[in-house]
Amino acid sequence: NPYASFGATLARDEEQNLWSTPHDVTHTEADDDRVLYNMIVVRNQLDKDSEEWQKLNYDIYTLRQTRKEVRSRWKHILEDLGFQKEADSLLSVTKLSIISDSQNMSKARDILLKLSEETNIFPTSWELSERYLFVVDRLIALDAADEFFKMASAVYPKRPGGDRLDEGPRPLQS
Repeated sequence: NPYASFGATLARDEEQNLWSTPHDVTHTEADDDRVLYNMIVVRNQLDKDSEEWQKLNYDIYTLRQTRKEVRSRWKHILEDLGFQKEADSLLSVTKLSIISDSQNMSKARDILLKLSEETNIFPTSWELSERYLFVVDRLIALDAADEFFKMASAVYPKRPGGDRLDEGPRPLQS
């Protein structure tokens, strides 16, 4: 049966899939990926019946879900801006990704910081990921960074008293 090991392969890939590309061995290069990878390594060395294993497993699951939600928020905005076919490739960042123009770096950092401070696109406790710096750089190259920020502000406005990831996007009002 050629599909006999499919479930085992998926499980292995899920352990290594710290972002969006399961077979990308460069995922441990970014700080946020390294943290998750180290948590997985420590968890796998523990007894599955232990309280420490259960706590780490929950933390790993929570971190993955948070990252998926953040990525989903970005994809939602990109699709609303007309990048339906390009959204996944715009969000795909690997070790081989480069900044398109070094002069855009400070602008990309400013926009990313502004997104973090003035919108709810990232959770409050989120440490800014270098990954999204590359995405913002791509948006600058496409002359869509300002529109992205405006839409993020409208769809994910900063709420007083924190944020909740389980809340969906707010519908746009005309």
